[in-house]
Amino acid sequence: MFESLQLIILLLVSSVFLVALFKYLSLPPMIAYFVVGLVLGPNALGILPDSESSRHFVEFGIVFLMFTIGLEFSLPKLNSMRNILFGLGGSQVLITLLAVIMGGVFFGLQLPSAFIIGAALTMSSTAIVSKILIERLDLNSRHGRLSIGILLFQDIAVIFILILIPVFNNLDADLFKLIIFALLKIVFLLFIVFKAGKPLMNFWFDIVAKNKSRELFVLNVLMITLIFSYATKLAGLSYALGAFLAGMIISETRYRHQVESDITSFRNILLGLFFISVGMMLNVGILIDNFSLIFLLFLAFTAFKIILITALTTMFKYELGVGIRTGVILSQAGEFSFVILALGQKNAIITGDIFQIILSVCLLSMLIAPILIPFNGRIARWISKGYSKKSETLVKQIEGVGHDYSDHVILCGYGRSGQYLGRFLKEENISFIAIDMDLNRVSDASIAGENVMYGDASRRIVLRAAGIERAKAIIVAYTDDRSTEKVLNVIRESYPILPVIVRTKDESSVDKLQNAGATDVVPEVQEGSLMLASHALVLLGIPLSNVIKKIRIFRSERYKMFRGYFAGATDVDQETSSQDLPQLHSIEIKEYFSVCNNQISSIPLKNFDIEIQYIRRPNMLENIEPRPDIIISAGDILVIIGTQENLNLFEKYTINGE
Repeated sequence: MFESLQLIILLLVSSVFLVALFKYLSLPPMIAYFVVGLVLGPNALGILPDSESSRHFVEFGIVFLMFTIGLEFSLPKLNSMRNILFGLGGSQVLITLLAVIMGGVFFGLQLPSAFIIGAALTMSSTAIVSKILIERLDLNSRHGRLSIGILLFQDIAVIFILILIPVFNNLDADLFKLIIFALLKIVFLLFIVFKAGKPLMNFWFDIVAKNKSRELFVLNVLMITLIFSYATKLAGLSYALGAFLAGMIISETRYRHQVESDITSFRNILLGLFFISVGMMLNVGILIDNFSLIFLLFLAFTAFKIILITALTTMFKYELGVGIRTGVILSQAGEFSFVILALGQKNAIITGDIFQIILSVCLLSMLIAPILIPFNGRIARWISKGYSKKSETLVKQIEGVGHDYSDHVILCGYGRSGQYLGRFLKEENISFIAIDMDLNRVSDASIAGENVMYGDASRRIVLRAAGIERAKAIIVAYTDDRSTEKVLNVIRESYPILPVIVRTKDESSVDKLQNAGATDVVPEVQEGSLMLASHALVLLGIPLSNVIKKIRIFRSERYKMFRGYFAGATDVDQETSSQDLPQLHSIEIKEYFSVCNNQISSIPLKNFDIEIQYIRRPNMLENIEPRPDIIISAGDILVIIGTQENLNLFEKYTINGE
């Protein structure tokens, strides 16, 4: 029998080895954790035995899974998606649950067992779906928003399900009274989460944060999670529900992002712990003996979920293709499925072969999901010819407009920033075509006479239809940097010299977007601050010319690391001579130059009002930062910035020292 330390070492070694292997094979890491639990668990090697401590280990994994999912909740997000949430999401959960319960009772299952199975199969995987949607940049598409809305309602429904599970464990008592009492618990818990919890949690976190200790902050998060878990357990509920509520409450505080940042490093490890616990529950022998039945149930379950979600989305006035894509995306079971099954097993509601068969079906659906979901678009176009034709029609519509344009601007994204920019382009008589993915916005803008088309600017066929070969420039006005990068990658593959100006939230993404191929990057937070400052200074009586000068100086300082891309200051006006604007210039140092073999600190740069941006040295791939102690050598190339006059004076100085 292994000791505790030996078990921990064995788990760590196995997890590191298998996760690395699965990463190399481009397989989801969660499968690696599952294999660890399966192989070391009580139904295989038996190193992790089926004991009370092992069951606590399983519950510990569930607790932290539920906390991390609860932390993802956001009341503003729930409110903005309430129609999808309570209409489409509520219908999917209720119909799936009732259908499985009726089917289970028909085949001879007891009502509690049928309820557990129905609740488990109702769920979909938040972790898998959100990860794939983010990677494929589909989060803001119609099928992406529908998928997230349904997932959010499933997460809310879990609160009710976790409270009802213990009720089914006590059917000898008055069931009506138990359900009423459970509903009162739900109301009380929701009151804590949405009313009393937020101010109390903010107050407590304020006290903890004043100590400015990250260790104390993380300990506090763990303490709150376990206290809530224990409190709900004392109330006759589950540990998992308490952890979920703790995450929800913290998600509503101003410390949410700090908590997310602090737990990021071990969040995936906690999820890995959960999947290890799932692997421990599976009996391979029962899986092999009943594989045909399990596979048929998997096919029936997947098909039912796709058909149901497709039908519901069309009832809610979405086109058939969007419904099919949403159904395929949500056709699997989810992390909550295992939580529900584990609690059902713990309460002796579902056990034996039935438990193992449903567990295997859920697991198989999650293993197939990362392979199936990326094909959702192809499946939708294959089944719904109208959806495919509509996509082709949209491209032809763009092509019909783009064919008449030349030396125009393609504007990707027609939100608030895109629309303001469009007005400026109109005033300067610059023709443009706007492309946006929000169908409602496109419809409204088109009716108002705006030249905006529906389409995905990250598709080559859409950009070609918009006349990218004849375009003068492209402006990407997306708020999401990942979406912007996707568009940049598509553009730069075929049009490497086409000017592309992109918008980003702040300076943190500037280098990344430039590396992806952006010609100019505009950080909106910084530019907004500059505009605010300029208005304030003018109102305070500072002369406009002085304000403009200060703003130019600030921009020059802030943008100096990438001014080479701008070829000068950022706010050039037609009345200003280019001779007065900062320009980049390169000087190759020869052996006879006066500055050769001298330190940078000895060169009077301030006298010439120029700066050294960086130094290129022969046989070195990386640019050298111009530190004062660096000695300039023959063959070095100094990349300097300044006005044309000062650049000429400094170049003479480098040669003869005068």
